[in-house]
Amino acid sequence: MHCVRPPRASALLVIFFLCLGLGAHLCASGPLSRRAPRQCELPDADGAFETSTPSEQNLDPAVVAEAIAYAGTHNRLSIQIFRRNCLVATGALDPLTDQTPFQVFSVTKSVVSILTGMAYDQKKLGLDDAIDKYLPTGEGWGDAAHRAITIKQLLTETAGMRESILAEAATVTTETSIPQEALAEPLEHEPGTFFEYSQRVPDLLAFVVQQAVGQDLQEFAQEHLFSPIGIEQDKYFWLRDRSGNTYGYAWLFIPPQQLAKLGLLMQNDGVWKQTRLLSSDYVAQLSQPSEHNPCYGYLFWNNRGQTCTGANIPAAQTVNRSAIPSAPPDLYAMVGALHQNNFIIPSLDMTVTWTGLFGDEAPNLSGILSAQPADLYYNFFRILMRAVQDQHIPDPGPYPVPPLDLDVNPANYLSIPVVLNDLFPNPDCNVVFCNGTIPTKGLVENVQAIVGTVLGL
Repeated sequence: MHCVRPPRASALLVIFFLCLGLGAHLCASGPLSRRAPRQCELPDADGAFETSTPSEQNLDPAVVAEAIAYAGTHNRLSIQIFRRNCLVATGALDPLTDQTPFQVFSVTKSVVSILTGMAYDQKKLGLDDAIDKYLPTGEGWGDAAHRAITIKQLLTETAGMRESILAEAATVTTETSIPQEALAEPLEHEPGTFFEYSQRVPDLLAFVVQQAVGQDLQEFAQEHLFSPIGIEQDKYFWLRDRSGNTYGYAWLFIPPQQLAKLGLLMQNDGVWKQTRLLSSDYVAQLSQPSEHNPCYGYLFWNNRGQTCTGANIPAAQTVNRSAIPSAPPDLYAMVGALHQNNFIIPSLDMTVTWTGLFGDEAPNLSGILSAQPADLYYNFFRILMRAVQDQHIPDPGPYPVPPLDLDVNPANYLSIPVVLNDLFPNPDCNVVFCNGTIPTKGLVENVQAIVGTVLGL
């Protein structure tokens, strides 16, 4: 009677002897020993992010380190890379910066978009509604053409109103009523027909959402967005105009650690710790191309469009490519001036959060001023995508520098008429008086919020 060794044991012996000959380290990384990547739990309010090594998340550690080094040498003051909700890498300065509130500039616009989606999910507003439905009536609250602008047109920056980026920002905290300033800007394009990156448009949207939900916008945000994802009220502050209206285009100051939670909420399709906060339907809509700027959705930038138009500083420039050709097409992002970002890549279950000051090097004025996605994003993701071991991401080659646009006309971005309009929007509202009062409510609330955050630190 002959003993026959089972095939399984025979195969194991072959592998054992191969390991002896080739080196155990090769077998240790083989398919028999590779573990399924761990999915981390999202943190509570006081909890830290769960960590994981790059290798445990099928990322090459050396290449991840290279990407971190690139970002760190290009003025990134904080860097966080997540995969499957696990924090896999941070920047050298993160221990000093991760709890410090940063002005995240136009990332604020994306937060207003999220709040709009929450109001939409609660059936407090419709995306195709005319804003007339939510505005006060009377002098200074817009003519029929302005009041016919829709919420979706505000979300896609196609409201058609005159804009001038720096001029709109120049009067911050002196303004008595930012929604009335927005409604006083003349219509230069038929609403819904032309993309132009404006500051007053998201200001107006923030006010409309506040009117629709019947609650102060920041109170609504704290209750429905920030508290559920563990962002406590003393961790951030968000500035208001003198009447108490919250700025929608910028002026949210939030620490990188808390900023990352907003990106992770979107990475998880609007769900936080088994609780849905934002509908999958709205998440899908906000990350899609819009008709008049394919790389822009609902106050979020995206990577699906094959053309991309930037902000009008020093001049709006359109390039015939996606926003970040070195990253997967489903990437979308919260983007603030000087490169404050949450990058979300659903197909890789990856989120990158960073803050900093400039960082582009290509000879293109629009890119250097962070008015459109440029070489900082491209080169970083070109490196980081090489780290991904469980999907093949083609290398697109060196950064394609767009043509140099020498249009630096200040009328594009620092229009005196826009400044004057902000100071004197209508006969009943100016830099001193508005709607029969001298507004100070917002100034007091700003001081209280800043002091509360400083004491919280």
